[in-house]
Amino acid sequence: MDTYVARQPIFDNRKRISGYELLFRDQTAKYNPDIEGDIATSTVLSNSYFSIGMDSLVGSKKSFINFTQSLLLQKFPLLLPRESTVIEILENVQPTPELVSACREMAEAGYTFALDDFTYAPELRPLIDLAKIIKFDFRLTSLEKIQEYLHKIQPREDLILLAEKIETHDEFKNASEMGFNLFQGYFFCKPELVTGKEIPGSQLALLQIMAEVNRPGFEIRKIETLIAPDVSLAYKLLRYINSAFFAKAQPISSIQQALVYMGEEEIRRFVSLIAMSNLARGKPGELIRSACIRGKFCELMGKAAPSAVKPSELFTLGMFSLIDAILDQPMPKVMQALPLADDIKTALIERKGRLVGYLLLAETYEKGQWEQMAKVARVMKIPEEKLPEIYLQACKWSNTFTDSD
Repeated sequence: MDTYVARQPIFDNRKRISGYELLFRDQTAKYNPDIEGDIATSTVLSNSYFSIGMDSLVGSKKSFINFTQSLLLQKFPLLLPRESTVIEILENVQPTPELVSACREMAEAGYTFALDDFTYAPELRPLIDLAKIIKFDFRLTSLEKIQEYLHKIQPREDLILLAEKIETHDEFKNASEMGFNLFQGYFFCKPELVTGKEIPGSQLALLQIMAEVNRPGFEIRKIETLIAPDVSLAYKLLRYINSAFFAKAQPISSIQQALVYMGEEEIRRFVSLIAMSNLARGKPGELIRSACIRGKFCELMGKAAPSAVKPSELFTLGMFSLIDAILDQPMPKVMQALPLADDIKTALIERKGRLVGYLLLAETYEKGQWEQMAKVARVMKIPEEKLPEIYLQACKWSNTFTDSD
């Protein structure tokens, strides 16, 4: 059975990862909301925890998971580790005495509860008292209404307020000033544009190295001369090449040996991502992790597509799709400084052309926009059932790289 799992990051007010909400859908449920909840949640949890492995999806962070009325009454969350699981009570759950009793038992067992898409109602008071986290959707609820609800619930000192659907840095700032502690959304993937800001020379140099290594047929010797004087870069290279991802019988101990073993494509990815990591200093770690996943995801999708596209093009496309947020510059301005292929620039700047479908497919999968994802997959003629495994491979590869950073 094909199981679709995406993850959405949750940050604290210092933009550090606190956890991930898991977004899921399974093949049997399709897009029918009347049956999706119980089937999708139980199936995906079974696959994620017992088959896929949560390390690949969330690592050591907490997983926020939606539970329906039925699954809560069955105390399904008790099958999951209490230390790393946050039980999200959906907005349509009815606070019956039976449900409140089941949730109280799980809370006493050490589980953390969150109320999802919260709107205040007096009958929710027993669940409000049990919850450690309350989530407000900043797209569905006005700031005035949120303030009204906050006044009614009179937040406790130990109650954490989570702002959902935060898409801009201004929204992040507003929510923080309102007293919110956690933030969920893709604001970190968008640039904080500063008028008149220039790209520093050091960043331009890194961008040029990234562009150079993404040219076809570069010289390995030239790359070795760039890496050898940089102790940090050399260390990262050797640690990366000796990671479990490559599964070698003997360790590799020299830069030249590592480069020869990796080959042109892997060198291209490694140098590009190390440079991207340096560019992203001071930014949320999830930003570079997302760039890694998206680059690998696009590359692997290209192998599943009927049209012939170079893997290096798709990797570069996905990785550079977040460069505007990393540099806090408009995408057209960043692209002016880079000698990338016209097809890549067209997809990133104009959101059209022969490569843009791969980018749209990655974005819709990441956000759990399953219907839009399916439409794009059909247009691209990429088998939809292959995407979950491709996404998981991209996550595993990103963990290998970012863990070695």
